[in-house]
Amino acid sequence: MSSRTVPTSEPVVSATEEHIEIDLKDPAFAAFLAWLMPGLGHWYQGRTHKAVIFFVCVFGTFVYGLYLGEGRVVYASWRDNDHRLFYLCQVGVGLPALPALIQARREQPVQFPIYKDFMAPPKIVGAGPNDPDSLDGLQKRLSHFWEMGTVYTAIAGLLNILVIYDAWGGPAYSIAGKKEDDEKPDSGGEKEDKP
Repeated sequence: MSSRTVPTSEPVVSATEEHIEIDLKDPAFAAFLAWLMPGLGHWYQGRTHKAVIFFVCVFGTFVYGLYLGEGRVVYASWRDNDHRLFYLCQVGVGLPALPALIQARREQPVQFPIYKDFMAPPKIVGAGPNDPDSLDGLQKRLSHFWEMGTVYTAIAGLLNILVIYDAWGGPAYSIAGKKEDDEKPDSGGEKEDKP
């Protein structure tokens, strides 16, 4: 019986592999920081590239949604005629969505110097549909931008939940690297078949 050689296209992998581990420091504190501001937990862990990407993507999506809704689409309200369930998603962004909780607790909204009624719940009682600060007036004036801004800010909050989990649990997979002192495969990269 003759032996023949069969070329292989797959690289020969050594049986001994080294797993690269990432120091997550304190995962619970990193998760809290990631909730507080998107990417902050990864910055604390020294994973700066991920921190920048998460901050730009999640926070950028949140700010763009606020821009579309003129700063009024993020608000907390548990009133009889206005249960703002979207806020449960939006608060996932953390600190940027917390002024809405402060505004919801006050009888008179805090007048921020930059923007009047920023994240304050719109008027419902005693407001007509032509009142620009009422819920109906805002939805009428902003049209589809109201819904788009609400969805963008809610998606940003939900995406940050994934960022928080990544800061707490680490990468989804471990990176396997080959040791430098491992033997290299044959120069031809060929394997012999034996009968």
